[in-house]
Amino acid sequence: MVLTRAAVLREVGRAAPFAHSHPLTVEDVHLDPPGPGEVLVAVRSAGLCHSDLSVVNGDRPRPVPMALGHEAAGEVLEVGAGVGSVRQGDHVVMVFVPGCGSCRPCSEGRPALCEPGAVSNAAGTLLSGHRRLRDAGGDPLHHHLGCSAFAEHAVVSEHSLVVIDPDLPWDLAAVFGCAVLTGAGAVINTGQAAPGSTIAVVGLGGVGLAAVLAAVAQDCRRIIAVDVHADKLALALSLGATDAVEASGDAADAIREITGGGVDLAVELAGSVPAFDTAYRATRRGGTTVTGGLPHPSALWSMSPAQLVADERTIKGSYIGSCVPSRDIPSFLAMHREGRLPVEKLLGERIGLDAINEGLDALASGHALRQIVRIS
Repeated sequence: MVLTRAAVLREVGRAAPFAHSHPLTVEDVHLDPPGPGEVLVAVRSAGLCHSDLSVVNGDRPRPVPMALGHEAAGEVLEVGAGVGSVRQGDHVVMVFVPGCGSCRPCSEGRPALCEPGAVSNAAGTLLSGHRRLRDAGGDPLHHHLGCSAFAEHAVVSEHSLVVIDPDLPWDLAAVFGCAVLTGAGAVINTGQAAPGSTIAVVGLGGVGLAAVLAAVAQDCRRIIAVDVHADKLALALSLGATDAVEASGDAADAIREITGGGVDLAVELAGSVPAFDTAYRATRRGGTTVTGGLPHPSALWSMSPAQLVADERTIKGSYIGSCVPSRDIPSFLAMHREGRLPVEKLLGERIGLDAINEGLDALASGHALRQIVRIS
């Protein structure tokens, strides 16, 4: 058993500012040894992602109490029985859907849709169905997306880990587990952006900005960035976007005017129905609209099926960027080494674990770059 510190959510829906309401408490917790197929990891750095905020505010319902955090990198300290994919001392990136490798989606090369992984994530367990976390009183704590990475240590399934080169800085490595997989994957895998094509990226958080970088890497001819914040639009232009459009009721019309009828591909990564509606209306006839945002499950969007037919439009969902992490993390890292995916430009403030509630406030403001929680 390891005694470690973790950021624990015990109550959903506390009001901002979070620096005052303290939805996350950094607690001493007990971490049981890794079971068969599991790995003990010393967490080094973790990214603060909107998906974490969505659990705190209730947009993504999860069981509590839960130790949060899902985008992280660390070092393997111990492996359980039967583990063959990682060894003690390996540097690893965590992946927030563990692909079992044997269910139908996994066998079809779509581990983002792993059925046992979805069940365990919803239940707040590891892929094995077990919980390895307990609070100081001995009561069990739920795992966040199989990772619970806002902690000094984590026990995870070996299927939640991808080995990386040991020379990659921890802060940079962490964001490849979510922001890069989700954003770049939505453009490259789900949307299959082609050289010379036109694309709009709606929502410029860490994931959306990673999508802009991917569009540049894919040699898209026109890259239109859309957001409510002028500073994010300016950053997108500095990263290679060709146009910036302020998100408003007429944003789609502006995009259609810029492109002469709409973009080939629109990617929504804001996690809101109005943002998705903008992306859909900005897509040309015959084009594709991809959504990787996650609004509240009760949120609905209406459309005309007749338009879908007459325009031969395609709407696609994208979860973890439709990635195969064991394939795509090394691929995206290679693009980074070649200078084609300068992810370091997305990194913002580095904070400690004890400042995580203040980090949530900065995240909720919409202005922060990807904050990195430095654990150890």
